[in-house]
Amino acid sequence: MSAIRIALKDIRQRLRDRSFYLWGIAAPLGLAAIFSLLFGNLAAGAFDFTFAVADEDRGPQSRVFVEQVLEPLDEAGVFSVREVASAGAAETQAEKGEVDAAFLIPAGFSAAATSGGQAELRVVANVDRPIAGQAGRAIAGQFAAGINAVGTALRTYFALDPHEPTQEEVAALAQAAQAQPELLTLTETAAGSKELSAKTYFAAGMAILFIFLTVQFGVLGLLEERQNGTMGRLLAAPISRRSIVAGKALTSFILGLVSMVVLVVGSSLLLGAEWGNPLGVAILVLAAVIAAMGVMFVVAALARTPEQAGNLQAVIAFVLAMLGGSFFPIAQAGGLLERVSLITPHAWFLRSLGDLATGGGPGAVFPAAIYIALFGLVTGGLAQLRIGKVLAP
Repeated sequence: MSAIRIALKDIRQRLRDRSFYLWGIAAPLGLAAIFSLLFGNLAAGAFDFTFAVADEDRGPQSRVFVEQVLEPLDEAGVFSVREVASAGAAETQAEKGEVDAAFLIPAGFSAAATSGGQAELRVVANVDRPIAGQAGRAIAGQFAAGINAVGTALRTYFALDPHEPTQEEVAALAQAAQAQPELLTLTETAAGSKELSAKTYFAAGMAILFIFLTVQFGVLGLLEERQNGTMGRLLAAPISRRSIVAGKALTSFILGLVSMVVLVVGSSLLLGAEWGNPLGVAILVLAAVIAAMGVMFVVAALARTPEQAGNLQAVIAFVLAMLGGSFFPIAQAGGLLERVSLITPHAWFLRSLGDLATGGGPGAVFPAAIYIALFGLVTGGLAQLRIGKVLAP
């Protein structure tokens, strides 16, 4: 009961000074919303590009590129395409930012493509739209590769059967080469993906980051009691030292749990995040709170003042968050950095949410949840070796 009374007093104090609302709710939700808006389209692979195409050739090959390559992509909503009268106009629009990039097809392109001549299919991108330029080059490069393949086939044929070909023969052979099926094709197969959506990823990343800052409100109370001179009163009261520590730990646990629950529900309703199986999420949330409490106890055992502890906790929280991938999927870097990230509870938290994203149930999160909880229990247990020094007037 003494521990509960201490916890209730600390919780009322934190709710009155509004610090909990800022660090436990407003900041993580706000940052998750900002990151989702900034990087949501990039992570989802969706781009609102506009391309201009200047067909100065108007030949059969150039019209194939415009009508059978670009226009179907436009109709499918991949990006927008507009035809302009000249290459100069298209290039000017790209330079001014009126379009993201432009395809420039010079006169004589079709003749060069069918006669083995030299021609250029140029892509000009706005300097501030490099991704649009890369997408345009990929499309043009694929089309050019097809033409080059036909040209190679024709040169091989006439090298094996040397004679002076007629225009009709070249056209017939080119048409036959184009009609041949591709030896290798890429097909898309639907499969469960463990990749979180941008909204869910950033909401989860900010939640696991700020939980390591939110739990400090309880454990830091030990240092504040000593600094304010009230630790002596607590020690003189008929309560055990374990009750004091338990009361501060209970404060951290309740504030951390409330913060995580509000973030999960708030991000789902306001940002559209999809966390997965509720029971699996609840297990991960409990484990994350325990891990954050363990780290905070270590900080409280090492620091001498609340200010020093707050600064140290902020450094540890952000370092663990960066290594664990709260801001970006650091595991994609591979190598040593990927292995180091697996030390952090953040990486396991985000990985397990990926398992839930594929429809996994509570059993899918247990290995990660056990590691996360053990991280907190081990660090918290080590902190108890020094926490007695904090319990002093």
